[in-house]
Formats: sequence, C-alpha cells, structure tokens
Amino acid sequence: QDINASMTNSSVTSKPPVTLRLVVPASQCGSLIGKGGSKIKEIRESTGAQVQVAGDMLPNSTERAVTISGTPDAIIQCVKQICVVMLESPPKGATIPYRPKPASAPIIFAGGQAFTIQGQYAIPHPDLTKLHQLAMQHPPFTPLGQTTPGFPGLDATTPTSSHELTIPNDLIGCIIGRQGSKINEIRQMSGAQIKIANATEGSAERQVTITGSPANISLAQYLINAR
Repeated sequence: QDINASMTNSSVTSKPPVTLRLVVPASQCGSLIGKGGSKIKEIRESTGAQVQVAGDMLPNSTERAVTISGTPDAIIQCVKQICVVMLESPPKGATIPYRPKPASAPIIFAGGQAFTIQGQYAIPHPDLTKLHQLAMQHPPFTPLGQTTPGFPGLDATTPTSSHELTIPNDLIGCIIGRQGSKINEIRQMSGAQIKIANATEGSAERQVTITGSPANISLAQYLINAR
C-alpha cells in the first residue's frame, strides 16, 4: 500500500511529459532501430523515454520523423544517445530535407477573433487574434467591409513606420499570388502598405517594404512568413 501511495503522490507532483519530434535521414533510421529493434529498445530502456520512428518518409523528402516523449531528463539522455548513433552511422547517399509547406488554410476574422478554416470547422487562432486586435486598435486604413467611426481612412494620430524585408526570388511568387491575389489579401488583413521592389539583375532577392503602425507591420510580417 505504501508503494501505491508514493506512486500516486509522485504522479500528482510530476510534470507532464515533454514531446519532441526530430527529423532524421531515412538512411540513418535503420541504425537507430537496430537489428530486430534492438537499438531502439536499448535506448528506451536506458533512458526511460518513449521513442518512435515513423514508418514512412516525410513528404517530398528522404527523411523520417522520430518522436521522443518523457521527462526532460529522459529526453536529454535520449537525444544524446540518438546523436551518438547518428555520428557512428553517417547518412548514405543524398539527403533531401523535409520542407513543410506553409499552411495555406483560409483565415477569417469574426467577432474580434481569428479563425483558420480546416475542413468544415473554424478553429480559433489565438496568435492571429492578438495581432488582429492590436491592428484594430490603430488601423491606419479602414479594413474593407468595416466602417470604423472616427477612422475615415487615414488617421493622422497613428504613428506609422516602415520595415524592410528581403525575400528570395523563388519565394516571391507565393507571396504575390496569382495576379496579386495573395499580396492584396495580406494588405487587406494587415492594414499595412506593402511594396515589392522590381527584381535587380544579378540579385537573388527582392526588397519588400511594409509601412503602417507597428501592429500592422507585425501582422503583415506574420502573414508573409506564413506563406
């Protein structure tokens, strides 16, 4: 009974497990699993962490996801052991890294909250809601479809500033969208002015200038990075 009591006490005070996902070249996953699963079993037993290697490679890559969960100490020990295995068995052949596609889920604002549309459901998006609420406090322009009393277009009292970004040429198309649809959407949602400089010869990047209040600039940057 004492054992049970101490176990229940420790479970109450213990912190929830940490979960990490690592991306590992598939050619190294065999060494990590070991013959008949011997290596992965040894890592699990010696560290107390749960380790799972995904059966399939991540989309358009030669890498697989390795999920580790456990206490912070168990995770540290587990990552150390995984690093040792990876150093001992370098990847074979070329590795095509996994590059997650940015979530292009539509975003809607309703009742002062931001929602992303996933299938048939609108999922609340707290980060975007905060940015949206900040932007709504100082809109330099009235967002389309919204009539804000006291803000007939430009508000002279809102301090505006400019921020410059450099975007690789091969990504600029994702931000501009077909016939400028994406960039117009970003302008509309953030309330910021966004200018994209013309391509300069010999340069692999384009200059993007965002103008507006600090909150509008933050929202525009967030939306550009999410593309």
